[in-house]
Amino acid sequence: MSVGNYWFELPLNTHKTTLISSPNGFGKSMMISALCLGLFNKPFRDVNKPALVNSTNKKNCLVEIEFTTNNKNYKVIRGIKPNIFEIYENNILINQDASAKDYQDYLEKFILKMTYKSFTQIVILGSTSYTPFMQLTPVDRRIIIEDLLDIQIFSTMSNVIKERFNTNKNNTQLKKHSLELMKQKYVLQKKHIEDLKRNNQEEVAKLELEINYQLDNIVSLRSNNEIVMEQVKALQQLVSNKLDIENRLRDITKFESQLETNLNKLRKDIIFFQNNNDCPTCKQQINSDFKQTEIDKINLKIQEHQLGLEKLEKKLLTEQEKLNNIFDIQKTIQQLNLKLATNNTSISEINKFINNTQQHIAFLLSSKSISEQDQNELKELKKQLQQFDIEIEQLLVEKQYLETGNLLLKDTGIKTRIIKQYLPIINNLINKYLTHFDFFVNFNLDENFKETIKSRYRDEFTFGSFSEGEKSRISIAILFCWREIAKLRNSCHTNLLIMDEVIDGVLDQSGIDNFFELISHVGENTNVFVLSPKGDVYADKFEKVIQLTKEKGFSRISHE
Repeated sequence: MSVGNYWFELPLNTHKTTLISSPNGFGKSMMISALCLGLFNKPFRDVNKPALVNSTNKKNCLVEIEFTTNNKNYKVIRGIKPNIFEIYENNILINQDASAKDYQDYLEKFILKMTYKSFTQIVILGSTSYTPFMQLTPVDRRIIIEDLLDIQIFSTMSNVIKERFNTNKNNTQLKKHSLELMKQKYVLQKKHIEDLKRNNQEEVAKLELEINYQLDNIVSLRSNNEIVMEQVKALQQLVSNKLDIENRLRDITKFESQLETNLNKLRKDIIFFQNNNDCPTCKQQINSDFKQTEIDKINLKIQEHQLGLEKLEKKLLTEQEKLNNIFDIQKTIQQLNLKLATNNTSISEINKFINNTQQHIAFLLSSKSISEQDQNELKELKKQLQQFDIEIEQLLVEKQYLETGNLLLKDTGIKTRIIKQYLPIINNLINKYLTHFDFFVNFNLDENFKETIKSRYRDEFTFGSFSEGEKSRISIAILFCWREIAKLRNSCHTNLLIMDEVIDGVLDQSGIDNFFELISHVGENTNVFVLSPKGDVYADKFEKVIQLTKEKGFSRISHE
């Protein structure tokens, strides 16, 4: 970003509280951007990753992060133009044979023990390009809490069981089909021996008829396969636009979010005109006619946005219905492919049967008595039938275990029970930190991660009902709660906490005082960094102050 070719080194564990101060645009947030890029290969702000490269140098964007965890020293080196990604453990480079994605997964799962989403909820609280926990979707909330409680393994196990269940289902169907064919062969062999006792010539004629019948079956099965393959080909064309539909759904969802954001801003503008008679900037009185004109304009824009949202919702439902139809078609394709496999198995078994029958006919024509081979073959078929019964029984038993495991590993199973055990602790911690801000409400998350908030004087309400200052208090309380839960679980505990302009222009003086009181007791080994342009206002609250300046367009440390 604004650092350039100058190595900017910043120790993160020398002081309990550190203020990084500079005017906006001087590089305060570069530490956060460097951490997110180095550890997770993602920018913290809502920018493309190539935009992190300094616009003057246009290359050699490099981050090195050194840290200790599990009594081991690590260094992560990440660069853009050229691309570099290296992980060192105790000064030894960890094997890079795996793909970059697997290498990153190893860093997150086995070293950091947290994902980017968890990192930006536990370590960083920012005023921009940050989505508070209460504004995340239920799915994203679940992902973060599963990371905190270290129960993602159950989701992995659930996916494995689903794959094994499908394999078990297919194997069972094929085994049952083979069993039926084997029964037919057994019955035919038994009947063959009985017929030999009467008349071999007559038996030969019957077997030849059976061969013709089976040949007709093969013709029929192959014809059926051709029809099925045409159906599969036609259905695959119907699902060829799946990716386009999914992209449209994402675009629609993004547009909805943008419209909602604009609506919220317009509503705030109306409240401003309704509640203010003087301009806060120029201190001049706002004419009532002007106010009413502006309110009417804003209301008209709100109506336009609401109409746009309604149209987007209809479009969303239409696209989702198309996607659901594609899912149904894909299931049909799977069923047709299974039918093809079953038919091919039948053709193979029938061909084997025909070959065996033809060999037996040759034998009958040269022998007029029941041979020992016929008797042995009948015994062997009986053994095979018994073995098929055993294997099918084993598959059915395995199916019961898999169904039970699948039930336990669903989101409503083991994970929900674990989460329910921690919910009282989570809610108590959030409420404890809210009281630090003199914010006396009863905050409660349920197992679906939906909030219920009550106060002494109001009915139930949601996060969106609060002012920005109150929302900031809740976000900070949740951040500190997650840190305590992570420490309790020892899953992704960290001694680093970064607050990016969270107290500037949002919290009132009482909230700011409570904030400083809170970070002073955050933990003996925790290093708190607060980024703020108001260094002269808050400097006396910190053990260390880092002042940033710009020299020839590049960020530099002016003094510490």
